[in-house]
Amino acid sequence: MYSQKVVIQNDAGFHIRPAQLFTEKAIQFQSTIMIMPEGTTIEANAKSILNLMTLGLEKGSVITIQAEGPDETEAVAELSELVKSGFGET
Repeated sequence: MYSQKVVIQNDAGFHIRPAQLFTEKAIQFQSTIMIMPEGTTIEANAKSILNLMTLGLEKGSVITIQAEGPDETEAVAELSELVKSGFGET
């Protein structure tokens, strides 16, 4: 299992477009990938756009991206970079 904390950078937060981009990237990996907002016990499947949308993540939200499987390190690294990039919106 591998995980990393990242901060949502884009002004509009985790709305439909970022959630779609995140899910599309997550689906490329074999590992199970979960998103956990800081300060909660909620875990959302990163491969489900509906799960991600229910988190209501705003700019400045801290999330943990956690993966478990054969490509867990690569999955967390690439998804973390996507979040840090602001999904091309910042």
